[in-house]
Amino acid sequence: MDKNFKSRYFEDYILGETIDHSVPRTISEGDVSIYLATTGSRFAINYSHEFSQKIGYSSTPIDDILTFHIVFGRTVPDLSLNAIANLGYAGVKFLKPVFIGDTLSSSSKIIGLKENSNGKTGTVYVESIGKNQNNEVVLKYYRWLMMQKKNFDFKLEKNIIPELPKEVNSADFTFAENLNFTEWDPKITGSKAFYNDYKQNEEIHHLDGQTIEEAEHQIATRLYQNNARVHFNQHVEKDGRFGKRIIYGGYIISLARAISCNGFANTLKIAAIHSGKHSAPTFSGDTIYAWSKVLDKEIISKNIGSLKIQTLASKNDSNMFFPEEKLPENIVLDIIYSILIPIK
Repeated sequence: MDKNFKSRYFEDYILGETIDHSVPRTISEGDVSIYLATTGSRFAINYSHEFSQKIGYSSTPIDDILTFHIVFGRTVPDLSLNAIANLGYAGVKFLKPVFIGDTLSSSSKIIGLKENSNGKTGTVYVESIGKNQNNEVVLKYYRWLMMQKKNFDFKLEKNIIPELPKEVNSADFTFAENLNFTEWDPKITGSKAFYNDYKQNEEIHHLDGQTIEEAEHQIATRLYQNNARVHFNQHVEKDGRFGKRIIYGGYIISLARAISCNGFANTLKIAAIHSGKHSAPTFSGDTIYAWSKVLDKEIISKNIGSLKIQTLASKNDSNMFFPEEKLPENIVLDIIYSILIPIK
């Protein structure tokens, strides 16, 4: 038997198959520190133990995007090693907070297969689930990715393209009950802007550009145990499409999230990612900027409102604009998501 794992090609996926991914991951304080070191995130709820306890958490919840990456990272050996591109996300639900000491595991179900017209690649659609050590679902999401074929003679009998949710219904938004928002102090978060201070269609430039160093994106991507070859193997990638390693798209999501603190510092949590698209590649040396538009607002409870936001991440261009049609080459991420924010 082969001792090394070569991962799967397009023809190896079976519609309806569920893959239980290996190596559950226990979250440590070191993980949170490295995430902070590679993003510079400043959300008080994720980095002040005193503050998170004052408002009612037993411990400090980790950043929701770090949860996403840890769950995603479990899936990479089975789904992404031979992928050409991760094409998009939909229906991402952040269902339970995750704390230091929790152990996360992942599974994925193959929900769609589509052969591409070139006959050399196909698109695989999956629904992935992350659970904690208590078998509670902390995260659910859909994604689709372009996969290589190993056998070009392989043909699908029929393309199956699933109908994916266009957005997550606010009825599915969750947050910890019995939080004490009287203890939510803008002197701690650094912002006086709460739910009622945001207007629909308001545009916010987050200002703070971050230049990506070669080592940073590799350390961040290793933190998630994402071992996709396109991010690490310069010996191979020098002869690839771009002549160099490509930045993991999830790292751009992390940077956009971190940069958005300058505008959304009072965020309690991310409730959902409705859709996400990596619209252009990013490389070391590129500088990432981000800006957002408030698409919609909704009161969720007495103390909590949601903001539906479109965030664009741009490389090497800090001029804020929201194109109505085709995204220009400097836009590397287009993500629509909802945050929960206190009503004051």
